[in-house]
Amino acid sequence: MTEAEHLGPVIPEPGLPGRRLSELAEKAVVCTTDCCGASTTVSDANDERPAAVTHPDLSALVGIQLRSGQGPIPTAAEYGKPVDSIDLLREERWPLYRAMALDSGVRSSVTLPFRRNGLTITLSLYSFHPGALCSAEHGPAQALGELAASSLARDRAYQSALAEIDHMGAALRSRPLVDQACGIVMYVLSCDADTAFDVLRRISQATNRKLTDVAGRLVETRGHGLENELSSLAP
Repeated sequence: MTEAEHLGPVIPEPGLPGRRLSELAEKAVVCTTDCCGASTTVSDANDERPAAVTHPDLSALVGIQLRSGQGPIPTAAEYGKPVDSIDLLREERWPLYRAMALDSGVRSSVTLPFRRNGLTITLSLYSFHPGALCSAEHGPAQALGELAASSLARDRAYQSALAEIDHMGAALRSRPLVDQACGIVMYVLSCDADTAFDVLRRISQATNRKLTDVAGRLVETRGHGLENELSSLAP
């Protein structure tokens, strides 16, 4: 059994980004000489950082970096350049990361960052031996990271487009109902369309209900019994 096999299978994270990260970590270990494990993270403008690892011990190693903001992962993500720890016995930059890595038997690591359309993906490779990963940033792992970053950015753009389409569809479906409610308000208050819509909006805010719910109630009752309330909200 090789050292990479000893670390076991990738631990999957839920959702499409998690699967992409897991696949990247798993393939990077297989194609990188003397690599004993890998971790991946992805973050966006909201600074959410889902992660995938090829061994449970690496979860703590990733977590301590994300919580403290210190280590190869935060540094690579911030500057957009690979960060190499050739020999952790001599590493002085990140004492917490160094101590935990050595306790796990890790002697060297390299973190490769990839940026795409507001996303930052990191791929960290680990080895039991010092100086074993110096060529990783020019090897297959780099190409895998580039491909995974492009795929994640494309997936994010696709999901965003679907959400926008759903939002537009909901708006279009609710428009006739809102128009009917505006007509009722216009009749009750003898006002114009802009004033009627403003009244609906103010009712929505005051009652913490969706505008479509307010409109639906008005259409259902045809405004009966709501004349005084509507009049009180008129400019």
